[in-house]
Amino acid sequence: MPAILLIVIVLALFYLGWRFYSRYLAERVYALDPDFTTPAHEFRDEVDFVPTNRFVLLGHHFTSVAGAAPIVGPAIAVYWGWLPALLWVVLGTIFAAGVHDFGSIVVSARNRGQNIGTLSGKVISPRASTLFLLIIFFLVTLVNAVFGVVMAILFAAHPEAVIPALVVIPIAIFIGQWAYRLGRAILVPSLIGLGLLYAAIPVGMHYPIRVDGLAAMLGLEVRTTWILLIFAYTWVASRLPVWLLLQPRDYINGQQLIVALVLIFAGVAVGMDTVTAPAINGNLAADSPHWFPFLFVTIACGAISGFHSLVASGTTSKQLDREPDARTVGYLGALGEGSLALAAILACTAGLGGAVAWAEKYSDFGAASGGGLGNFVAGVGHFLGNLGIPPELGAVFASVVVITFAGTTMDTGVRLQRFILQEIGEMAGFKRLSRRMNLLTTVAVLIPLGLALVPGGEGKGFAFGRLWTLFGTTNQLTAGLALAVIAVWVMARGRNPAAALVPLVFLLAMTSWALVINLISFYREADWLLLGMDIAVFGLAIWLTAEALIALRRRGDAGADPP
Repeated sequence: MPAILLIVIVLALFYLGWRFYSRYLAERVYALDPDFTTPAHEFRDEVDFVPTNRFVLLGHHFTSVAGAAPIVGPAIAVYWGWLPALLWVVLGTIFAAGVHDFGSIVVSARNRGQNIGTLSGKVISPRASTLFLLIIFFLVTLVNAVFGVVMAILFAAHPEAVIPALVVIPIAIFIGQWAYRLGRAILVPSLIGLGLLYAAIPVGMHYPIRVDGLAAMLGLEVRTTWILLIFAYTWVASRLPVWLLLQPRDYINGQQLIVALVLIFAGVAVGMDTVTAPAINGNLAADSPHWFPFLFVTIACGAISGFHSLVASGTTSKQLDREPDARTVGYLGALGEGSLALAAILACTAGLGGAVAWAEKYSDFGAASGGGLGNFVAGVGHFLGNLGIPPELGAVFASVVVITFAGTTMDTGVRLQRFILQEIGEMAGFKRLSRRMNLLTTVAVLIPLGLALVPGGEGKGFAFGRLWTLFGTTNQLTAGLALAVIAVWVMARGRNPAAALVPLVFLLAMTSWALVINLISFYREADWLLLGMDIAVFGLAIWLTAEALIALRRRGDAGADPP
């Protein structure tokens, strides 16, 4: 199968989704109002509530939700074959992710910028808020733990990427000062910043930064040392105002994504690479999980992801300038994720050589889990080699893309975890504790740090695969529950909730099935930590699903609320 043909087909379908389906959602399902006063204006404080240009906000939202997930998930999932992975990416992006991300922004903006967990108490039932917050707590913990491990893997494998990943921080801070202190336009300085980031890549190749000495002095593994350093950074970054580092870095990363996709797709076109991996892998190892239902939780971001609802309702809705901007930010952001997932699929199926080479790298699920990131990096290096760029430089470029995206997601994730802990504290009556931001941030960092240090292991691909699978099931479950909130909200306004209900039913079925299989697997392997988390998430999910069904039935009987 020519890889360029898949690019043309998928991008054409994405365009049709944007042109027609997102307009249907904007006009008939969410009924966007350009005169509505958004929380960014109503509660403007220049820290969290900041009216933001829709394209700047798109950059922030997209890079916050993208991270490494739309790369890692597809890089693992092609183990089952490129066709089921690609179908889920396309259909999931157009009909599930777009509805979910777009709707999460709108519902939150219509409710004072509250996060989706708090909204569940208002839209579904008071009990649902507590249940949803607990599920979100587990999800954000897993997100931060997984992305911390991903960044550590890449820093350990590609020390050449350290300097470029560090350089982007002072560049973003300067741009933040330029834009918000001086009131200047951000486009030109961000393009200059992007150029400086790329100029730092060959510098990093000449001066790779390794922590082997520090690791030996501390008596730790190299990856463990990187995990500690990464989480220390996230503590500091998450305490800064969003306009100082997060927003400008996201804008640079948004431009970096466009450049990366253009280079990858151009490399495919010039090299006329073909997909040599099987459309459906008929040679699965005996102990491998089946693609049904695990494909739908392995590929989370890149199809649909519950973490997006947390970002959409936790930070994005607080920066929405006009309500119609939600269509651009939410739906286009989902399409951007789908495009990145497409690039990951191609890198791992058309960029690794012939069928024999692919079969060696994807011999079993453990190899796919442990080597997925490396396969993506190698595939991108090959595509850039078609353009005359040295493959070694292309591999470092790919590593920098993943690292900078993951770093942004961790920054946002720790902020969200702090908000969640604050709300849990207020609900429990500890209002004074909920105002101690440094303490809450420390707790938000230490919990996922502990999880990141326990299950991964040095070079243990299958162990990372188990952690990723639990992350995926929790993530997709959260997406289903967010869709339940959206569906009830839409139904309460007398509109057709089918756009949210169809993906909701599918996701709840797949994630519940995967959670049950995981329970059995974790028990047999005596993985008590992940078993306990799985049981807690599954129990909360059953309870909250029942609450959502009751709310849907109640709304159906009551009819529409006043507009």
